[in-house]
Amino acid sequence: MKRRKFRYINIFVILFGLLLFSQTLAQTEELEYRKSTKTILKKIADRILSETSYQFIDTETGEKYKSTKGLKPKLTVKIESKYNDWHYTNGVLNFAMNELGNLLEEKKYNDFVDNNFDFVFNHGDLDYFKKLYDEQKKIDWFSVRQVTWHMFYRMIRLDDCGTIGASLIDVYKKNPQENYKNYIDLVSNHILKTEPRLEDGTISRYWPHENTIWADDLFMSVAFLARMGKFTGESKYFDDAINQVKLFHKYLWNNEKEIFYHCYHTDTEQNGVAHWARANGWMFMAEADLLDVLPENYPERDKVLEIFQDQAEGIARWQSENGLWHQLLDKNDSYLETSASAMFVFGLAKGVNRGWINQDYSYVADTGWEGVLSNIDDNGNVHKICVGTGIMPALSFYYKRPVESNIPMGEGPVIRAGVEIIKMKKYHELPARAKYDRIINEAKEKK
Repeated sequence: MKRRKFRYINIFVILFGLLLFSQTLAQTEELEYRKSTKTILKKIADRILSETSYQFIDTETGEKYKSTKGLKPKLTVKIESKYNDWHYTNGVLNFAMNELGNLLEEKKYNDFVDNNFDFVFNHGDLDYFKKLYDEQKKIDWFSVRQVTWHMFYRMIRLDDCGTIGASLIDVYKKNPQENYKNYIDLVSNHILKTEPRLEDGTISRYWPHENTIWADDLFMSVAFLARMGKFTGESKYFDDAINQVKLFHKYLWNNEKEIFYHCYHTDTEQNGVAHWARANGWMFMAEADLLDVLPENYPERDKVLEIFQDQAEGIARWQSENGLWHQLLDKNDSYLETSASAMFVFGLAKGVNRGWINQDYSYVADTGWEGVLSNIDDNGNVHKICVGTGIMPALSFYYKRPVESNIPMGEGPVIRAGVEIIKMKKYHELPARAKYDRIINEAKEKK
């Protein structure tokens, strides 16, 4: 009897030791995983810092300038670095660099954002390019696109001001300069009062058909509205953002496939042909950013959460074997694309971290992140990013979109995704018995 008892004690000790060992191993893996992710993100961000020159170049002569003062107006004079541009994708990169700086407590990444706005607003170069812009505007609207920072002056659609204006709000809160506030007010007025809308309030565009709804525009608008709502405390911003999420869902959601169409044409009352991945990514990020700032008891927050949860389910459904998502979500013969995949990882990881979706989605996020990593090299270069994409009535257009490396519309989402992955507890599959015990214990605690 004593031998049997002793044998049971030995078995218990061995099992307990194995349990402790497995827990320690899992914790070690978790720490290494986070450490390696931080290293990768720093490589990407540090490369971006090294390629941000804060100067101008005459593309005709190759001559470089620290300032445009004293230069004759020439269309060939441009910013040297794309990271100093004024573009919606730079706004997304600004969000990412601020989030990375906050997480790692490394000010140089926050300074990147601050310095970019200081370079545009406070170095005396705006007047130089404004003269060029006004001259080209006399020719036609297409000609102005040759001018550096043309979106700063144009202010006719969300691309010009939405995301980059939203990232300026974050800078203004730390550094309340009057010229920053004036621009933020211009953006607010544009989005609330002059941006094209349908009669029901849905934000739309005049192209390619009059009053076309673009999925991309949910992020372009909500990124600003959500941050402005939090900054000012005025409900009109939150209310409009929530309304846009609901309306875009109404027009673009494919209930059967559980993903969004890229667009809706109001003149023909038809959706476009494509379930474009990045369009879905823009919408998922918009929903996540809005949920992040809405007070828990805010009216209709639960509707935004429901839409987010439904989209998370659809995104998981269409993930490929290697973790990435296809350029056309429902077309396995379209290429695997980085920026959309990163957007999905960001939203899923953030959803798990905030408790908006089940912990099981950490598996989808982890698998997605592994896929994204396959498109990042040892020097922090991010590859296979689909270029800017309009709307066409043929799937062939989406199949044939070129891919590039190191463009902000991909780098920003990748960094944002990595930040949330670092915060997220890595997925570990529990044995069935452990799951049952957890469920039973949680039920007892509720009683």
